[in-house]
Amino acid sequence: MSEYKHEYDDYFHRLKPALLSKAEEFVILGYEDISIEDLWRFLTEKAWKKPKAGVRVHELVSDIFLLKIGDFMNFATVEAFRSRGDSLENLRNDDFQQLLKTDED
Repeated sequence: MSEYKHEYDDYFHRLKPALLSKAEEFVILGYEDISIEDLWRFLTEKAWKKPKAGVRVHELVSDIFLLKIGDFMNFATVEAFRSRGDSLENLRNDDFQQLLKTDED
């Protein structure tokens, strides 16, 4: 995990079984390189960006199990562009539209 401290970081070890289960689900779907740390980063930086006071463990487990591969991959793609220093403004329109696609599209 990164040096950034999220309010829910103390729950990481209690949520490991749910994170592992979700990572294994993604392996079945063909996404073999997603670690529980990758999932945790998505959750803390995107899904749980605004921590809820008095959150309960079952709510966090529910969020993990409801996580869709499309949401995670969109996040991972944008983060990959950021880490390379690429700008989203430099993407062609069809590339940008592909990034915005969800599983429901």
